[in-house]
Amino acid sequence: MQNKLTDLNNHLFAELERLGDEELSDEELDKELKRADAMSKIAQQVINNGQLALHAAELQAEYTGSWGSALLEEINGQK
Repeated sequence: MQNKLTDLNNHLFAELERLGDEELSDEELDKELKRADAMSKIAQQVINNGQLALHAAELQAEYTGSWGSALLEEINGQK
């Protein structure tokens, strides 16, 4: 499975739509709120990981004078 940040974005917006459903019962809304909380926590970790990879690529470029293609491929989800 090759997930990208656009996939994460799509999942988060889908959850937002589910939370906005005014026909949800209290029980269903509670279930969606728990799911949204878990998704938010996982999404933040994915974002943090991407920021770390980008920072590593920036440091590599700064100190070697070039962007490493392997690191860029990893950041872009091509590995």
